Amino acid sequence: MTLEQLSIFIAVAEREHLTNGANAIGLSPSAASAAIKSLEAFYEIRLFDRVGRRIELTREGRALLAEARQTMAQVRNTEAVLSELGSLRTGSLDLAASQTIANYWLPPRLLRFQQRFGGISIRFEAANTDAVAAAVVDGRSELGFVEGNIDEPALSVSPIVHDRLVVVAAAGASVIDPDLRWIMRERGSGTRSVFEAAMAQAGFDPARLHIALVLPTNEAVLSAVRAGTCAAALSEMVVEPFVRSGELQVLPIDLPPRQFSILKHRERHLSAAARQFEAMCREEVRG
Repeated sequence: MTLEQLSIFIAVAEREHLTNGANAIGLSPSAASAAIKSLEAFYEIRLFDRVGRRIELTREGRALLAEARQTMAQVRNTEAVLSELGSLRTGSLDLAASQTIANYWLPPRLLRFQQRFGGISIRFEAANTDAVAAAVVDGRSELGFVEGNIDEPALSVSPIVHDRLVVVAAAGASVIDPDLRWIMRERGSGTRSVFEAAMAQAGFDPARLHIALVLPTNEAVLSAVRAGTCAAALSEMVVEPFVRSGELQVLPIDLPPRQFSILKHRERHLSAAARQFEAMCREEVRG
């Protein structure tokens, strides 16, 4: 049984006339008759009786008509849902982002997306870079936004915007390079991995850093640096208000720019909402 056969049956049954039913759905009477006969033969039932020059539904035909109407109504509802999903009137968007992006770069873009597509429900996870990659691999998030380097064959990694790491300490703190103590993010953090890679590229072994404390968020690192005499490498976006106010000083340690990237699973299809959000992010960067 196909949806087309049900549609033909309903058209003929509602009119109890083969030609009128066929004309209503743009078929020839012979095509409509063949579809109904195929249904009857497959299920070994009789749907219509011929009474004089007209046809009328059998008991089985009346029972099928009620079920067929319900089935086709559900099909129309499903088509409406699919249509709304495609046009972004409803649906959901699952995202994950590493902390610098999650706290500073992404929220304004999420707000603009929500203002434009208010029917889309946004589910958002903030984690370190490794955890974001895992969320996309596992299918918990359609898109991941990270600032660290990812080597995962299941994921495509495409750049979206550059960021700059700077080394900061509390204003007025006495920081002498050989004795410099550091506040670091946890392993798996994109900020930490980029910083350590930059130090290694400059010829300094990151394992020789004097690490005073390891903390799990940028905000915790920032609070510790502001309160003491340690240094930390953080995004320029994170420290900018405190540098501008004079509470923090930027130390003369040059670090290369780092790349913010979008992660997608190579074998999974993106929803219309995810495609639109990615496109909005890229348009803003180009603009």
